[in-house]
Amino acid sequence: MSFLPEPFKHSYEIDPKYKTSAAYFSMEFAIDQTLKIYSGGLGFLAGSHMRSAYDLKQNMIGIGILWSYGYYNQARGENREMAVQNRRKDYHFLKDTGIKYTITVHDHDVWVKVLYMEPDTFGSAPMFLLTTDIEENDVLSRTISHRLYDSDFLTRTAQYILLGVGGARLLEELGVDPDVWHLNEAHALSAAFHVYKKTKSLEEVKKRFVFTTHTPVEAGNEKSSFDLLRKFTFFGGLPEAELRELCGIDGDEFNHSLAAFRMCRLSNGVSKLHGEVSRKMWAGYDNICPITHVTNAQNKRYWVDEQLEEARLDNNFKAIAKRKRELKKKLFKEVADQTGRLFDPDYLTIVWARRFADYKRADLITRDIERFEEILNDADRPVQVIWAGKPFPKDYGAVDMFNRLVNLSREHPRMAVLVGYELSLSKLLKDGSDMWLNNPIVTREASGTSGMTAAMNASVNYSTNDGWVCEFAKDGENSFIIPEADTDLTPEARDHHDMLGFYQVLEDKVLPAYYDEPEQWWKIVKQSMDDVVPFFDADRMADEYYSKIYDAK
Repeated sequence: MSFLPEPFKHSYEIDPKYKTSAAYFSMEFAIDQTLKIYSGGLGFLAGSHMRSAYDLKQNMIGIGILWSYGYYNQARGENREMAVQNRRKDYHFLKDTGIKYTITVHDHDVWVKVLYMEPDTFGSAPMFLLTTDIEENDVLSRTISHRLYDSDFLTRTAQYILLGVGGARLLEELGVDPDVWHLNEAHALSAAFHVYKKTKSLEEVKKRFVFTTHTPVEAGNEKSSFDLLRKFTFFGGLPEAELRELCGIDGDEFNHSLAAFRMCRLSNGVSKLHGEVSRKMWAGYDNICPITHVTNAQNKRYWVDEQLEEARLDNNFKAIAKRKRELKKKLFKEVADQTGRLFDPDYLTIVWARRFADYKRADLITRDIERFEEILNDADRPVQVIWAGKPFPKDYGAVDMFNRLVNLSREHPRMAVLVGYELSLSKLLKDGSDMWLNNPIVTREASGTSGMTAAMNASVNYSTNDGWVCEFAKDGENSFIIPEADTDLTPEARDHHDMLGFYQVLEDKVLPAYYDEPEQWWKIVKQSMDDVVPFFDADRMADEYYSKIYDAK
């Protein structure tokens, strides 16, 4: 039975297997191209989770923020460099709940309005989206919900309070107290302090809260000034001495992830390897909760091409190849529209598409420019390469890398850099690529999920041995793996090793299979499609969150 009151009850009959009630707090959700409240992988993951919650009829809701301007619109400047556009969004399919209340931000009352997205709108769990961009607020308060991951630290802190305390207040307004409060990353941690302030019991907090950590990267485990957060009312006005004891804080540094580990009863990494890395990473800290893992996955219902899936189930290699060529042509129309390049559907096409971040090494294969040009210009076994992805607007190193690739592409008709990397373009790229390139520094990619949906759509993963790939890959059978570098190498030597590994595998294995042994190539493609389901379908993941996290004793 749905734990929600009228008129927000789930549109489906709850499966008794998933009767435990859960509220899922996330800064971003990529549920549909139409609803632009996401930036990248965290949102793609959360969106798939909400879709599978709907498919499995789970007693879950999503709580997020209605970003007035989304993340940003990625466009091009006059010289084709990346440009950032901020454009207000309107969503007429969201319902006004009539719910308004105030939260305290920096000792200032801020009004919060709640919008509702019905489950049947896009096939997701019921979604509640919070906004401060309303007439009751002053100009500064309205900006809190303007832009996802605002570059101003104080605004971002206010956003965390909106998600956490605002989400907790929403549950009070609805008159519900879910069995599980799921923090998808530590952004909504202020909700735990809100509950503690009400109950004065850490055990009561731990009884409710679970925490998913998504990254071992330093920037992903945010640290702030404890004194600043306290003055900003992040902790709900709790006494300083009580807070320090509660969180185990001596100095001024407040580690959001560490506090989440100390205030939740259970946490999880997002792949088997990431679980291991996380346990080692946090092993030196006391009073943290157990860290297990639930490997990320993506919602097959949303991502898979129906004709490809039908051909897979029929074991029809010719139908897979035929449909793949059609999908490549569809992608190449987008390439032509954006760049003026006419790609050939018979050429091996490699795609690198994800968030631009230093450790993901978008430009790795271009660092030996002569070798890169050789594969592009080979008349007998040509390669086409496409890049896409959104850097954080103020990550100037990532933006510079994006623009360097754009400038390099001017010289090469078989290379393209696309803008507008959102759900629709991501789908086009996965459908139309032959190979999905993923070359992060090993152990830095907690999971990475884009390759899962690429594999569902007959694209072969070409990856370093990191994240989810460790649980999937059989080198040469369903994927191609870049040999691991010695962990003692310098960063420069490691990058050089991985780049050389890419070219060695490409020249010795990939190109011969694609051009000289097409039967072998399509066998690898089919094996990849078979192996990625059902484990990397989000239905398995959503089920595991209940069995391993929500209902765990």
